[in-house]
Amino acid sequence: MRLLDLIVVLLYLAGLLYLGLRFARRQKTTESYFIAGRAIPGWAMGLSLLATTITSVTFIAYPGAAYASDWSLLVPGFMFVAVLALIGMVIVPFYRQAVHMSAYEYFGRRFGATVRLYASFAFAVGHFAKMGFVFYLVALTLASMTGWPLPGIVFVTALVTIFYTMLGGVEAVVWSDVVQGFVLWVGILVSIVFLLLLPRQGPAAVLHDAWSHHKMSLGSTALRLDQPTLVVLFLYGVFFYLQRYTADQSVVQRFLIARSDRSALRGIALGAALCIPVWTAFMLIGSLLWSFYRLTGERLPASITKADQVFPHFLVTHIPPGLSGLFLAALLGAAMAMLASDMNCLAVIGVEDFYRLLRPRATDRQALRLGRLIVILSGLAAAALALCFAHGSGGALALYYTTTAVVAGGLAGLFLLAFLDPRANRAGALAGIAVALLFTLYATLTLNGKLLNLGRYNFPWHEYMIGVVGNMLLLPVGMLVSRLFPSSAAVSPELTYWGWRRSAAAASHPATTPSTPDLEETA
Repeated sequence: MRLLDLIVVLLYLAGLLYLGLRFARRQKTTESYFIAGRAIPGWAMGLSLLATTITSVTFIAYPGAAYASDWSLLVPGFMFVAVLALIGMVIVPFYRQAVHMSAYEYFGRRFGATVRLYASFAFAVGHFAKMGFVFYLVALTLASMTGWPLPGIVFVTALVTIFYTMLGGVEAVVWSDVVQGFVLWVGILVSIVFLLLLPRQGPAAVLHDAWSHHKMSLGSTALRLDQPTLVVLFLYGVFFYLQRYTADQSVVQRFLIARSDRSALRGIALGAALCIPVWTAFMLIGSLLWSFYRLTGERLPASITKADQVFPHFLVTHIPPGLSGLFLAALLGAAMAMLASDMNCLAVIGVEDFYRLLRPRATDRQALRLGRLIVILSGLAAAALALCFAHGSGGALALYYTTTAVVAGGLAGLFLLAFLDPRANRAGALAGIAVALLFTLYATLTLNGKLLNLGRYNFPWHEYMIGVVGNMLLLPVGMLVSRLFPSSAAVSPELTYWGWRRSAAAASHPATTPSTPDLEETA
């Protein structure tokens, strides 16, 4: 690693650490530590959503996927904006009214404590996988550029991130995300310019070569569910981002930290709109990398064994010192910002969804202390998971999509059941969850017949479809069982779409509804 690059990275990380130290003095309560007192401007919240979404999975895995294949894995990202356009105007103000800190308060108010705990646990499992990928890809990048051992990089990165997260709370995370957003675009533009200008054939030849070899294709249009075709990626993206907007604490937390409903809506729209250009730019980088090495005839070293390693190698060998350091700083900053956000989210649900239910008389100071402890434990667990990923094979983005499809937990279907069906009850929710989990277990075990071979009864479709089918099963099963075993517990009208729409129309300025006990569970 070149000295100037190292200096740039260290200065950037020092700046992020300064932000954490600056806001650390304000973190005296769980309200400030977890939702920043609901005082963040909408534009800052939008850039924070962008930074939370754009992680090392984007920096390294998107170019790696495009280099190895095409742009097909960009298709699920398009659903990020599409889902927001369909439900954003309802979901954002609804959550700001229905919950206080945790998104899973809503499931508790609707179906009781058992369902609330399940939803919290399903989120935690999925985000442990995500955090592990982020640690892994950051370490992979640094290892390929410096020669340092990957386990050591994972360990050091985890320690720095845990320390930073414990200091500043969500407020420091948001404002460091704002800085990260500007640095991100500088790194993207520098990389694209060098990839276009360095080959002697010129920019037009580089673009034409990538296009003519289908390196910018969005994939197969065949109507097949056993391959990662457009229809499979479309369905995966719909349910993945439906789950993100409705049952993902890291996104719902962004709804809650904004100053007002209007500010939250503008911020979410800004963040979602910026994600598509960023994802597309990183896919373009991967395609240009393929053309660059093809047109120049330059050989990759034998140490490059995965497509995810090609972009880091290009940065250190062809980008001038200082500029490549700036891109690395953006990479590390994005990873730390996302990890800090997820650790903070896991602390929220650990405190609000588990600890306060078990110890309702605990003081806020005790809850805050536990939240900091959860940050430490979740960071260490994610670092251990990263070391497991390091021994795997295949593209990181495809592996990430597969993991998130399997551990989706049916949360999108659970939200639709709670929000759209006024007759849905706890029995229906639990039955739907059970069916979704049993199906996921069957599909995972029989996929390709590797773990359990049932012959013609193996799960026949692509692994990305596991989460899609699980969510689609949960909704009708929950509706049917709710009607077969109706509950006598009354459902608050404002907890369903129909009742909320009526109350929103009646009130010009909906007030934030405080968290209430889990009515159906206690009944």
